[in-house]
Amino acid sequence: MSDRAWETLDSQLAYTCDGFDIVNERIELPDGEEGEFDYLSNPESVVILPFTTDEEVVVIDEWRQAVKRENRGIPAGSMEPGEDPERAARRELREETGYEAGELEKLCAFEPSNGLSNSVFHYYVARDCERSGEQSLDANETIDVTTTNFDELLAGVRSSELKDGRTATAILYYALFEG
Repeated sequence: MSDRAWETLDSQLAYTCDGFDIVNERIELPDGEEGEFDYLSNPESVVILPFTTDEEVVVIDEWRQAVKRENRGIPAGSMEPGEDPERAARRELREETGYEAGELEKLCAFEPSNGLSNSVFHYYVARDCERSGEQSLDANETIDVTTTNFDELLAGVRSSELKDGRTATAILYYALFEG
């Protein structure tokens, strides 16, 4: 254990809703001082960079209420209890886009904001994706599906026009290590 570790003295749910919780902890700092710490707790998630058989990228456009605008991104979603990341990636791709992956390869996993959340994102690249059916969206999802080329997405990240952090991470990781 690190000399900088905080001790959790008490923990309780401060708020809960479908998709995430806010946890309130009473903590003791290394110097003995006590305080409180709140963080966002949610299930692990998957993020999928899907390429069609024509090497186009399947993208989604959906409304994001927190930032009050439409967002261009790639399929992503929470893992269900007991579900492994690869199975979740295949399910989320199918549900959000109607596409099925021919091949699926794990790229990486990151904690996107571990100063305020326990979130973990598992990133996958899906290859040889083909439309196989209709979307199966959650009640709060309105998603339009299109395709674009990878270089256009990379240019969007460079210009800051593509603002979705999960998508930007997938695009940059793929460009740096896989592409």
